Amino acid sequence: MSDAGPLDIRELHAMADLDAICRLYAGIWGTEPDNAPISAEVMRALSHAGNYVAGAYEGGRLVGASVGFFADPAGSTLHSHITGAVAGRGIGLALKHHQRGWALARGLTRITWTYDPLIRRNAHFNLVKLGALPEEYLPSFYGEMDDAINGGDESDRVLAAWDLTVPPPAAAPGGGFARAVPADAVHGVRDRRGRPELGSLDAPVVLIGLPEDIEGLRRKDSAAAHAWRLAVRHTLGDLLDQGARVVGFDARSGYVVRRAPRPAPAPSAPSISPRTSNRSQL
Repeated sequence: MSDAGPLDIRELHAMADLDAICRLYAGIWGTEPDNAPISAEVMRALSHAGNYVAGAYEGGRLVGASVGFFADPAGSTLHSHITGAVAGRGIGLALKHHQRGWALARGLTRITWTYDPLIRRNAHFNLVKLGALPEEYLPSFYGEMDDAINGGDESDRVLAAWDLTVPPPAAAPGGGFARAVPADAVHGVRDRRGRPELGSLDAPVVLIGLPEDIEGLRRKDSAAAHAWRLAVRHTLGDLLDQGARVVGFDARSGYVVRRAPRPAPAPSAPSISPRTSNRSQL
Protein backbone atom coordinates (compact mmCIF):
# COMPACT_ATOMS: atom_id res chain seq x y z
CA MET A 1 0.00 0.00 0.00
CA SER A 2 1.34 3.46 -0.91
CA ASP A 3 0.84 6.65 1.09
CA ALA A 4 -1.77 7.75 -1.46
CA GLY A 5 -3.98 4.71 -0.89
CA PRO A 6 -4.27 1.08 -1.95
CA LEU A 7 -2.45 -0.07 -5.05
CA ASP A 8 -4.03 -2.14 -7.78
CA ILE A 9 -1.36 -4.64 -8.90
CA ARG A 10 -2.27 -6.94 -11.75
CA GLU A 11 -0.77 -8.94 -14.60
CA LEU A 12 -0.64 -7.15 -17.94
CA HIS A 13 -0.96 -8.55 -21.48
CA ALA A 14 -2.34 -5.86 -23.80
CA MET A 15 0.09 -3.89 -25.97
CA ALA A 16 -1.32 -0.57 -24.76
CA ASP A 17 -0.46 -1.50 -21.16
CA LEU A 18 2.99 -2.74 -22.16
CA ASP A 19 3.64 0.48 -24.07
CA ALA A 20 2.77 2.33 -20.86
CA ILE A 21 5.42 0.27 -19.03
CA CYS A 22 7.99 1.33 -21.64
CA ARG A 23 7.13 5.00 -21.04
CA LEU A 24 7.36 4.50 -17.26
CA TYR A 25 10.73 2.75 -17.52
CA ALA A 26 12.06 5.38 -19.93
CA GLY A 27 11.24 8.07 -17.37
CA ILE A 28 12.95 6.14 -14.55
CA TRP A 29 16.09 5.22 -16.53
CA GLY A 30 16.28 8.53 -18.40
CA THR A 31 16.03 7.13 -21.95
CA GLU A 32 13.79 7.81 -24.91
CA PRO A 33 10.55 5.75 -24.87
CA ASP A 34 11.67 3.81 -27.95
CA ASN A 35 14.91 2.89 -26.13
CA ALA A 36 13.43 1.74 -22.81
CA PRO A 37 15.27 -1.04 -20.92
CA ILE A 38 12.82 -3.60 -22.30
CA SER A 39 10.50 -3.41 -25.28
CA ALA A 40 6.74 -3.88 -25.34
CA GLU A 41 7.18 -6.66 -27.89
CA VAL A 42 9.47 -8.67 -25.59
CA MET A 43 7.08 -8.16 -22.67
CA ARG A 44 4.19 -9.30 -24.86
CA ALA A 45 6.06 -12.52 -25.74
CA LEU A 46 6.97 -13.16 -22.10
CA SER A 47 3.45 -12.61 -20.80
CA HIS A 48 1.92 -14.75 -23.55
CA ALA A 49 4.31 -17.58 -22.60
CA GLY A 50 3.07 -17.49 -19.00
CA ASN A 51 5.85 -15.42 -17.42
CA TYR A 52 5.45 -12.55 -14.95
CA VAL A 53 4.56 -9.10 -16.31
CA ALA A 54 2.70 -6.93 -13.82
CA GLY A 55 1.86 -3.28 -13.26
CA ALA A 56 0.97 -1.27 -10.16
CA TYR A 57 -1.76 1.36 -10.53
CA GLU A 58 -2.58 4.24 -8.23
CA GLY A 59 -5.79 6.08 -9.01
CA GLY A 60 -5.76 4.50 -12.46
CA ARG A 61 -2.20 5.71 -13.21
CA LEU A 62 0.66 3.28 -13.80
CA VAL A 63 3.26 3.91 -11.06
CA GLY A 64 5.33 0.72 -11.14
CA ALA A 65 5.95 -2.45 -13.13
CA SER A 66 7.91 -5.68 -12.92
CA VAL A 67 8.93 -8.27 -15.50
CA GLY A 68 10.27 -11.76 -14.78
CA PHE A 69 10.68 -15.14 -16.44
CA PHE A 70 11.17 -18.76 -15.41
CA ALA A 71 14.81 -19.70 -14.87
CA ASP A 72 17.16 -22.43 -13.67
CA PRO A 73 16.78 -24.50 -11.59
CA ALA A 74 13.75 -25.35 -13.71
CA GLY A 75 10.49 -25.61 -11.80
CA SER A 76 11.75 -23.73 -8.75
CA THR A 77 12.96 -20.27 -9.81
CA LEU A 78 11.61 -17.04 -11.25
CA HIS A 79 14.21 -14.54 -12.48
CA SER A 80 12.99 -10.98 -11.93
CA HIS A 81 14.58 -9.17 -14.88
CA ILE A 82 13.47 -5.59 -14.22
CA THR A 83 11.39 -3.71 -11.65
CA GLY A 84 10.83 0.04 -11.65
CA ALA A 85 8.51 2.25 -9.65
CA VAL A 86 7.86 5.80 -8.57
CA ALA A 87 10.22 6.26 -5.62
CA GLY A 88 9.44 6.82 -1.97
CA ARG A 89 5.94 5.40 -1.61
CA GLY A 90 6.49 1.68 -1.03
CA ILE A 91 5.40 0.74 -4.55
CA GLY A 92 8.51 -1.31 -5.31
CA LEU A 93 8.08 -3.30 -2.10
CA ALA A 94 4.42 -3.96 -2.90
CA LEU A 95 5.39 -5.17 -6.38
CA LYS A 96 7.99 -7.57 -4.99
CA HIS A 97 5.49 -9.08 -2.57
CA HIS A 98 2.95 -9.46 -5.38
CA GLN A 99 5.67 -11.22 -7.37
CA ARG A 100 6.39 -13.44 -4.36
CA GLY A 101 2.74 -14.49 -4.10
CA TRP A 102 2.58 -15.14 -7.86
CA ALA A 103 5.66 -17.37 -7.68
CA LEU A 104 4.44 -19.32 -4.64
CA ALA A 105 1.09 -19.94 -6.34
CA ARG A 106 3.01 -21.68 -9.13
CA GLY A 107 5.06 -23.87 -6.82
CA LEU A 108 8.28 -21.85 -7.09
CA THR A 109 10.61 -21.57 -4.11
CA ARG A 110 12.95 -18.73 -5.04
CA ILE A 111 13.23 -15.51 -7.02
CA THR A 112 16.54 -14.22 -8.37
CA TRP A 113 17.52 -10.85 -9.80
CA THR A 114 20.59 -8.73 -10.42
CA TYR A 115 21.31 -5.28 -9.03
CA ASP A 116 24.15 -2.76 -9.04
CA PRO A 117 26.09 -3.42 -5.80
CA LEU A 118 27.18 0.25 -5.62
CA ILE A 119 23.66 1.63 -5.21
CA ARG A 120 23.20 1.83 -1.45
CA ARG A 121 19.41 2.10 -1.40
CA ASN A 122 19.06 -0.99 -3.63
CA ALA A 123 21.38 -3.03 -1.42
CA HIS A 124 19.36 -1.99 1.65
CA PHE A 125 16.07 -2.76 -0.08
CA ASN A 126 17.15 -6.19 -1.33
CA LEU A 127 18.96 -7.43 1.79
CA VAL A 128 17.17 -5.72 4.66
CA LYS A 129 13.60 -5.17 3.47
CA LEU A 130 13.26 -8.37 1.43
CA GLY A 131 15.84 -10.65 3.01
CA ALA A 132 17.44 -11.67 -0.29
CA LEU A 133 20.92 -13.19 -0.25
CA PRO A 134 23.73 -12.15 -2.65
CA GLU A 135 25.07 -15.26 -4.37
CA GLU A 136 27.39 -14.19 -7.19
CA TYR A 137 29.31 -11.15 -8.42
CA LEU A 138 28.99 -10.56 -12.19
CA PRO A 139 31.56 -8.08 -13.62
CA SER A 140 30.32 -5.79 -16.42
CA PHE A 141 27.26 -8.02 -16.87
CA TYR A 142 25.59 -5.85 -19.55
CA GLY A 143 28.70 -3.99 -20.74
CA GLU A 144 28.67 -0.18 -20.53
CA MET A 145 25.20 1.32 -20.02
CA ASP A 146 24.77 4.97 -20.94
CA ASP A 147 21.56 6.00 -19.21
CA ALA A 148 20.72 8.38 -16.37
CA ILE A 149 21.26 5.72 -13.69
CA ASN A 150 24.33 3.89 -15.01
CA GLY A 151 26.02 6.94 -16.53
CA GLY A 152 28.25 5.01 -18.95
CA ASP A 153 29.83 2.96 -16.15
CA GLU A 154 30.58 -0.73 -16.43
CA SER A 155 27.50 -2.70 -15.41
CA ASP A 156 28.78 -4.91 -12.59
CA ARG A 157 25.90 -6.73 -10.93
CA VAL A 158 25.29 -8.95 -7.93
CA LEU A 159 22.96 -11.91 -8.37
CA ALA A 160 20.61 -11.98 -5.40
CA ALA A 161 18.37 -14.91 -4.46
CA TRP A 162 15.18 -14.61 -2.42
CA ASP A 163 14.28 -17.81 -0.59
CA LEU A 164 10.47 -17.97 -0.65
CA THR A 165 10.37 -20.79 1.92
CA VAL A 166 11.58 -18.32 4.57
CA PRO A 167 9.12 -15.77 6.02
CA PRO A 168 9.72 -12.23 4.71
CA PRO A 169 11.57 -9.91 7.12
CA ALA A 170 8.40 -8.20 8.38
CA ALA A 171 7.21 -11.60 9.66
CA ALA A 172 10.59 -12.88 10.85
CA PRO A 173 12.29 -12.04 14.18
CA GLY A 174 15.14 -9.59 13.60
CA GLY A 175 14.13 -8.96 10.00
CA GLY A 176 16.30 -9.19 6.91
CA PHE A 177 20.03 -8.68 7.14
CA ALA A 178 20.07 -5.56 9.33
CA ARG A 179 22.24 -7.15 12.00
CA ALA A 180 24.87 -5.86 14.38
CA VAL A 181 28.39 -5.51 12.98
CA PRO A 182 30.82 -7.78 14.87
CA ALA A 183 33.35 -5.86 16.96
CA ASP A 184 36.29 -7.62 15.30
CA ALA A 185 35.17 -6.84 11.71
CA VAL A 186 37.74 -5.08 9.51
CA HIS A 187 37.14 -2.53 6.76
CA GLY A 188 37.92 -3.92 3.34
CA VAL A 189 36.63 -0.73 1.71
CA ARG A 190 35.60 2.54 3.34
CA ASP A 191 34.64 6.01 2.15
CA ARG A 192 37.36 8.66 2.50
CA ARG A 193 36.12 12.04 1.24
CA GLY A 194 34.12 10.47 -1.57
CA ARG A 195 36.75 7.98 -2.72
CA PRO A 196 37.27 4.33 -1.75
CA GLU A 197 40.04 3.50 0.70
CA LEU A 198 41.15 -0.13 0.61
CA GLY A 199 41.91 -1.98 3.82
CA SER A 200 42.43 -5.54 4.94
CA LEU A 201 40.52 -8.58 3.73
CA ASP A 202 42.35 -10.92 6.07
CA ALA A 203 39.76 -11.34 8.83
CA PRO A 204 36.76 -13.58 9.47
CA VAL A 205 34.35 -10.64 8.90
CA VAL A 206 35.03 -7.91 6.33
CA LEU A 207 33.05 -4.69 5.77
CA ILE A 208 32.65 -3.43 2.21
CA GLY A 209 31.59 0.21 2.27
CA LEU A 210 29.69 2.03 -0.47
CA PRO A 211 29.61 5.62 -1.72
CA GLU A 212 26.83 7.79 -0.35
CA ASP A 213 25.32 8.46 -3.80
CA ILE A 214 26.98 6.64 -6.70
CA GLU A 215 24.53 8.02 -9.26
CA GLY A 216 25.31 11.61 -8.32
CA LEU A 217 29.02 10.80 -8.21
CA ARG A 218 28.89 9.45 -11.76
CA ARG A 219 27.59 12.81 -12.94
CA LYS A 220 30.07 14.89 -10.90
CA ASP A 221 33.26 12.79 -10.89
CA SER A 222 33.28 9.81 -13.23
CA ALA A 223 36.87 8.89 -12.23
CA ALA A 224 35.89 8.58 -8.56
CA ALA A 225 32.80 6.57 -9.52
CA HIS A 226 34.94 4.18 -11.56
CA ALA A 227 37.39 3.85 -8.64
CA TRP A 228 34.46 2.70 -6.51
CA ARG A 229 33.46 0.20 -9.19
CA LEU A 230 36.93 -1.36 -9.21
CA ALA A 231 37.29 -1.30 -5.42
CA VAL A 232 34.03 -3.17 -4.81
CA ARG A 233 34.67 -5.54 -7.73
CA HIS A 234 38.06 -6.58 -6.34
CA THR A 235 36.90 -6.90 -2.72
CA LEU A 236 33.27 -8.01 -2.60
CA GLY A 237 33.63 -9.80 -5.94
CA ASP A 238 36.80 -11.63 -4.97
CA LEU A 239 35.41 -12.59 -1.56
CA LEU A 240 32.24 -14.06 -3.07
CA ASP A 241 34.34 -15.97 -5.62
CA GLN A 242 36.31 -17.45 -2.70
CA GLY A 243 33.15 -18.74 -1.01
CA ALA A 244 32.47 -15.86 1.39
CA ARG A 245 28.85 -14.98 2.25
CA VAL A 246 27.17 -11.63 2.75
CA VAL A 247 25.54 -11.98 6.18
CA GLY A 248 24.36 -8.42 6.78
CA PHE A 249 24.04 -4.88 5.55
CA ASP A 250 24.79 -1.92 7.78
CA ALA A 251 23.68 1.62 6.97
CA ARG A 252 27.14 3.04 7.75
CA SER A 253 29.52 0.16 7.07
CA GLY A 254 27.91 -1.40 3.98
CA TYR A 255 28.07 -5.12 3.25
CA VAL A 256 28.99 -7.40 6.14
CA VAL A 257 30.83 -10.35 4.63
CA ARG A 258 31.87 -13.53 6.44
CA ARG A 259 34.78 -15.32 4.87
CA ALA A 260 34.67 -19.05 4.31
CA PRO A 261 36.69 -20.91 6.99
CA ARG A 262 40.14 -21.78 5.80
CA PRO A 263 40.55 -25.56 5.44
CA ALA A 264 42.82 -27.19 7.98
CA PRO A 265 46.17 -28.21 6.52
CA ALA A 266 46.35 -31.85 5.54
CA PRO A 267 48.52 -33.95 7.87
CA SER A 268 51.93 -34.71 6.47
CA ALA A 269 52.43 -38.27 5.34
CA PRO A 270 55.13 -40.02 7.37
CA SER A 271 58.31 -40.46 5.40
CA ILE A 272 59.59 -44.01 5.02
CA SER A 273 63.25 -44.67 4.58
CA PRO A 274 64.02 -47.12 1.75
CA ARG A 275 66.36 -49.01 4.10
CA THR A 276 63.66 -49.76 6.67
CA SER A 277 60.71 -50.30 4.42
CA ASN A 278 59.36 -53.86 4.34
CA ARG A 279 57.24 -53.21 1.20
CA SER A 280 57.86 -55.80 -1.53
CA GLN A 281 59.06 -54.44 -4.81
CA LEU A 282 58.45 -56.43 -7.94
